[in-house]
Amino acid sequence: MWRVRTTSGGTTQGRGPGLALALVSACAFGGSGVAAKPLIEAGLDPLHVVWLRVAGAALVMLPLVWRHRSLVRTRPALLLGFGLLAVAGVQACYFAAISRIPVGVALLVEYLGPALLLGWVRFVQRRPVSRAAAVGVILAVGGLACVVEVWSGLGFDAFGLLLALGAACCQVGYFVLSDQGSADGDARPDPLGVIAYGLLVGAIVLTALTRPWTMDFSVLAGTAEMDGTEVAAPLLLSWVVLVATVAAYGTGVLAVRSLSPQVAGVVACLEAVVATVFAWILLGEHLSAPQVVGGLAVLAGAFIAQSATPVKAAPEPVTGSLPRPEGVGQGQRDEEGQRVEQAGSVE
Repeated sequence: MWRVRTTSGGTTQGRGPGLALALVSACAFGGSGVAAKPLIEAGLDPLHVVWLRVAGAALVMLPLVWRHRSLVRTRPALLLGFGLLAVAGVQACYFAAISRIPVGVALLVEYLGPALLLGWVRFVQRRPVSRAAAVGVILAVGGLACVVEVWSGLGFDAFGLLLALGAACCQVGYFVLSDQGSADGDARPDPLGVIAYGLLVGAIVLTALTRPWTMDFSVLAGTAEMDGTEVAAPLLLSWVVLVATVAAYGTGVLAVRSLSPQVAGVVACLEAVVATVFAWILLGEHLSAPQVVGGLAVLAGAFIAQSATPVKAAPEPVTGSLPRPEGVGQGQRDEEGQRVEQAGSVE
């Protein structure tokens, strides 16, 4: 069940901080490409950059692996799923897809994730989906089509499209798994512990896939060019690891728990807009008019979606089927019913 905490005045608590965390996460994820692209152009293979990103983040989070070691016993499926889907799956499928189809097409297909997420919530979990969230998804996906200029290169490689769709499904797993345990109160798994183990699992899987021992490590000792400016490769790698991975995953998981998977998923579409703006400012990749219009559409879709409160199922009648005790007046019965109904709404 959706858990919505409200004040006595009826305003939803946590929406503001949750939205702020989602925006920070989108900005952090969106800035990864700007720092990674110079490293790739300097001679690193894209999959090796992915391995450096995940393995470096896992190393940073290693102290939390020991601190939350009890999660291995209490939540093994969650840790394994987060590592395979939210970390290794998204990264590996996306980078494999762009090797076969245009980047714009792969990015658009991957960000069908929020739409697939609504399908998961509605048809698998059988939970109501707010109309505003659905409208926000449609508007955001349409805007993404303009941001990535999908019409500029439609190379329909069937396997490439399948890989991009796999990245979208893994993205759904990221949001769904990030919300796991959020209704468990004090017993819910620590989000930083889940992220730490997810990165560790992802690093192990990506090590087998990318064979990092074949990487040209000398590139990391030099500099990389960012729009005509030489930048130290270790500085770029530090940004990719600390900001675009550790901070991005941390704020992203907390955002999902503060909002809902469906709302946070649409706000995450801002990542494509942020990536495009960063590329414009730092890499000299200018925005076209359709990209500007698409970015505004994504912003509008994210705003509409984040304003949506998850729909709760109507409570079943509690007192309606109870026989009226003899000697109890209708007013007293109504008062008791109100007390029961109020008690049922307390977490």
